[in-house]
Amino acid sequence: MKQVLSFTSEPKSICILRLSAVGDVCHSVPVVRAIQDHWPTTNITWVIGKLESTLVGDIPGVTFNILDKSRGWRAYRDLRREMQGRAFDLLVHMQASLRSSTASRLISCPVRLGFDRARARDFQWLFTTDRIEAKKNQHVMDGLFGFTEALGIKEPNLRWDIPIPDRAREFTAKHIQTDTRTLVISPCSTSRYRNWRNWSVEGYAAVADHAVEKHDMRVILTGGSTTMETEYGNEICRITRHTPTNLIGQTGLKELLTLLDEAHVLIAPDSGPVHMATTVGTPVIGLYATSNSMRTGPYLSRQWVVNKYPEALEAELGKTVDQVSWGRRVRNPAAIDRIRVSDVTDKLDKLMESGP
Repeated sequence: MKQVLSFTSEPKSICILRLSAVGDVCHSVPVVRAIQDHWPTTNITWVIGKLESTLVGDIPGVTFNILDKSRGWRAYRDLRREMQGRAFDLLVHMQASLRSSTASRLISCPVRLGFDRARARDFQWLFTTDRIEAKKNQHVMDGLFGFTEALGIKEPNLRWDIPIPDRAREFTAKHIQTDTRTLVISPCSTSRYRNWRNWSVEGYAAVADHAVEKHDMRVILTGGSTTMETEYGNEICRITRHTPTNLIGQTGLKELLTLLDEAHVLIAPDSGPVHMATTVGTPVIGLYATSNSMRTGPYLSRQWVVNKYPEALEAELGKTVDQVSWGRRVRNPAAIDRIRVSDVTDKLDKLMESGP
């Protein structure tokens, strides 16, 4: 299979296929921006998940088609109807999953670019005609830049420019003052089967108090409206000495993006907000123990990560990072407890001392 595609002229139309999740969609935006910069007259369509579309669905110059997984099989029927009579010169298939590959069959296109065989999980290689170059041990963002390389785009700019509407700015202005340094804590990651990422309520509360007492920061809690996240927020507020502003369950993705844009730092486990903060240039103190931060950590803040993954991997499997697959998880709910309060506050102190 060719690893660099050759086009005699600028393609008339390209379809991007990346449905989820929020963090991976954030990683995908620079790829789309690079294609826009390289082929400015090409029509770009992005097939995306419903939630994720609320974050990036207003990017100029891109037509979005939503696959709403909550509709089950009807979502594919809807997509088939939307794609009827349409044809593309190229499909950039950036998600290796059966759901996305099923969706890809509804898109009329002669050239289908996907992952290399090693990374084409769930048989994605059966749904593509061409593949990106095989590379090992990359950050997810660098892996997606394999698609731009395959299109002949060299050294693309790391650009997001996700639009922020006025309503989101107005919401944020109510909670962040420009003369006060702000710490946003997003304490919870989305629940996943046997993939425990959430640090303790007590740990977050101690760090929040430290931020107020040592750095005179305002602390804001953010998160979704699930029962788990609501309980986390309420309990953190209950045991802190300095009650933070609790916005858990009160922000959509645009409001959250704006909060992160205005904040000085985010503290969070491996989750979507980590990568949203990266898109707006806000430093992230990532809390990692069950997943490899060199693969999924905050792309521009890896020096600030509290990384207990090697330690947890050694304790759980008796192996080093180099001895396991790059995406190997630690399946132990106690692994995240290896992170101590002092690990996080030390990172915060050094970050605040480093300047803006």
